[in-house]
Amino acid sequence: MYISGVPGTGKTATVNSALKVLKEEQELPEFQLVEVNGMRIAEPRQAYVQIYKQLTGKSVVWEQACALLEKRFTNPGPRRTPTVLVVDELDALCNRRQDVLYSIMEWAAHNTALLTVLAVANTMDLPERALAARVASRLGLTRLTFPPYSHTQLQCIVATRLAGANVTPDAVQLIARKVAAVSGDARRALALCGRALEIAAPNCAGFKEVQAALGEAASSATVRAIRNCSPAERLMLRATAAEVERTGSDETTLSRVLATAAAIVALDGRPYRSATSIRAPTPSQAQAICARLAAIKLLLIEPKPSEPRLLLNVSADDVHYATKQITV
Repeated sequence: MYISGVPGTGKTATVNSALKVLKEEQELPEFQLVEVNGMRIAEPRQAYVQIYKQLTGKSVVWEQACALLEKRFTNPGPRRTPTVLVVDELDALCNRRQDVLYSIMEWAAHNTALLTVLAVANTMDLPERALAARVASRLGLTRLTFPPYSHTQLQCIVATRLAGANVTPDAVQLIARKVAAVSGDARRALALCGRALEIAAPNCAGFKEVQAALGEAASSATVRAIRNCSPAERLMLRATAAEVERTGSDETTLSRVLATAAAIVALDGRPYRSATSIRAPTPSQAQAICARLAAIKLLLIEPKPSEPRLLLNVSADDVHYATKQITV
């Protein structure tokens, strides 16, 4: 199964909760759970090492781990316990060769493997956009997408997590509406509630404290710097942030950002309230814009032989607050 959705929508938490329930209910045959997080390994092939160690308790080099796993999952052998492999942050394993992903999906395709793969990623169209056909075809047709949380859902999540906390329902509702308008990220909503409680301590956090917490987020030095950029510069920042959120990767390419910028202009018409009209920049204009953004440390540019790699040097939420101009 391929599970995708923007950050902060509960993908990993839901998978972990479902697996925990299955183990506790004992309605299914016993299975061995193996978990790999692509963001927590230095190099994709280290996934072999982690998988083999969790299955056997033994540490070997990646070449040996790959060979032993290949033998385990492709050769018929004595009856063994089924394996459920959860690959979180799958995006991080998408190197140019894609050999690790191919191996894992190939093993799962064998009838004798008794291997079920749950792949979790931020990018909804990763199989079509970033994976080679030989890998994408093995991900299967079973997909589950987590959309951003609505304000009603965020309000319910925050109220549940902060049950018993000294915060008013109106304050929770305000934060839920503001965060839903920006990103729908539950972690962001909880962080803002936490800050409001800190401001109010030891008193109850209400409307005033939430406004203060939102004000801090919307008036930080980074947000002010973004708001001081030209409309074209803010467009490029918004497009870069959108690509980072869509792919889950820290870096992207200039061509992808340009395509996203064009889509933003086409869909929004007026991407920013301060701009009555704006056009997507040409490639040469975009390079100049990125150079200016890099000069003030909002973007980082990594030169590559093919085309420059862009790294967003601020949080995507800061870009949202600055470009959408969410009122407090």
